Amino acid sequence: MPRRTATLLTSTLLLIATLCAGLLISVPYGEMSPGPTVNTLGEHDGEPVLSISGEKTYDTSGHLNMTTVRVTSVTYEMNLLEAVYGWLADDSAVVPFETLYPGDLSPDEVEEQNAEEFSRSQESAKVAALRELGYDIPTLPIVASVVAEAPADGKLHAGDAIVAVDGTEISSPEQVAEQVTEHEPGEDVVFTIVPAEQAEEALDAGGELPDETEDVTITTTSAPDDGRAIVGIEAGAAHAFPFEIDIQLADVGGPSAGLMFALGLIDVLDPEDLTGGEFVAGTGTIDEEGVVGPIGGVSMKTIAAREAGADFFLTPEENCATAASTAPDGLTLVEVGSLQDALAALEHIREGTTDELPLCQAG
Repeated sequence: MPRRTATLLTSTLLLIATLCAGLLISVPYGEMSPGPTVNTLGEHDGEPVLSISGEKTYDTSGHLNMTTVRVTSVTYEMNLLEAVYGWLADDSAVVPFETLYPGDLSPDEVEEQNAEEFSRSQESAKVAALRELGYDIPTLPIVASVVAEAPADGKLHAGDAIVAVDGTEISSPEQVAEQVTEHEPGEDVVFTIVPAEQAEEALDAGGELPDETEDVTITTTSAPDDGRAIVGIEAGAAHAFPFEIDIQLADVGGPSAGLMFALGLIDVLDPEDLTGGEFVAGTGTIDEEGVVGPIGGVSMKTIAAREAGADFFLTPEENCATAASTAPDGLTLVEVGSLQDALAALEHIREGTTDELPLCQAG
């Protein structure tokens, strides 16, 4: 066999072996890519994204699009060739698996966690938007969940309103842990509650709890991580809204749409047209006070926004440097740290004073 033919054959066989190895070798990575965007002012799958009953609403124009990221599933095993292709691609990002799925969670647990975060983000968006519009939104500290086989299991239930702990009136979820941890493990703590069914009726009626309460005594145990006294509950907050608000958006998880939901609600409930007909997209978590927090996958979300037609992208300030370093052409990245920042940015956009916008700068 001629030397050139032998060399070519050897190279071909090595290439085939390398490709086969690349297909067989699994690597601990996952992939993110641009996901769909949804106009919070419009419809999704034939249904309005924001539906309000019992309060006057107003026509809107333009777009306030929430953005998403597609990620490989928790059960997906990436091979070496896929990882290399993803690293070289401009419209995807290969990241360590733990970045996408921290902790040792099952697929069902991941789905449940994402759904819970999405639900909480909707609740926070509603509260932030309505308070910005001047509505009074009463808040009730409640039992959000009870850990199985913990001291509180069977004594407290999800939805119970927490009126007091050891006689100290409770006005926020954070106070519950503060009161419990004043005890030593093994000591009793007394919860004064309104049971979940009556608490839900109170919320529907405007948020004022009945005078009748129940005292529940629970013996604390020690937390496995630091030994502090715990009873095995997660405290949360429930809100009494003055009218019905329904956010219809299936197959989306996580908290990152909070800002855009809040802006969409304000636009629908306020006669002011927030966008002036412009195409604005964005992302960011939001809390009840209107503080905007960072999210993951911002580079993929800016790509998705631009592909959908957005001209402006509302960007959490902590994500600005990353977003600016990879921003697609034609998309203006606006830095926001709060709901009021976002509203001020929209005012500049609709009035054409975009030279006054606080723009993201690459780090």
